[in-house]
Amino acid sequence: MASTDVDRPEEEEAAADAGEEEDTGAHVSPIVRLEEVAVTTGEEDEDSLLDLKAKLYRFDKEGNQWKERGSGNVKLLKHKETGKVRLVMRQAKTLKICANHLVVPSIKMQEHAGNDKSCVWHAMDFSDGELKEEMFAIRFGSVENCKKFREMVEEIAESVDKIEEQESKDVSSAASLIEKLTVSANKTEGNTTKEAAHAEDEKKEVHEEKQANTEESYSAS
Repeated sequence: MASTDVDRPEEEEAAADAGEEEDTGAHVSPIVRLEEVAVTTGEEDEDSLLDLKAKLYRFDKEGNQWKERGSGNVKLLKHKETGKVRLVMRQAKTLKICANHLVVPSIKMQEHAGNDKSCVWHAMDFSDGELKEEMFAIRFGSVENCKKFREMVEEIAESVDKIEEQESKDVSSAASLIEKLTVSANKTEGNTTKEAAHAEDEKKEVHEEKQANTEESYSAS
């Protein structure tokens, strides 16, 4: 009896091993399926005019000091339909937006404290989700990149200024033309009214003359 009790665990272990080795043919599906998700940046409808590595700073008015906004690539992006150009910069690691504003005629680039690798400007920025005036400073790795950035921003700002000036002239010309057409239409309407009144007077005179002749004929008979 004792030998039988000792051998039983060995038999059970052998049976367990045989069960593990047996292929049941069952297929286990994953509990969660991960699908590929398309990531959009908001830059899909824009063409890149400039893309340079730099470090951006923002002037803190309350603390009266410059604060770093991050290092990354500063871009000048032109919208394919509207033609408007905006300046966008994201932090390299987090891709968080640290600058996002349109390039407009009011933007004036200035050299920062005698450093020819840096420049400063004011802009109405929207990087924090609300439109507010900011003072930025940006530093590049080379004088050439800083010069390229500064010249392109100034060129775009000047181009926008000319376009807006031309649009203003076009609006003024259109308004002047509409005013002239309105005056001309009023004159034509006035002349037409006078002619109609004159014709009515002539018609009335003819009618009165005929009536008078008729009365004379009756009197003569």
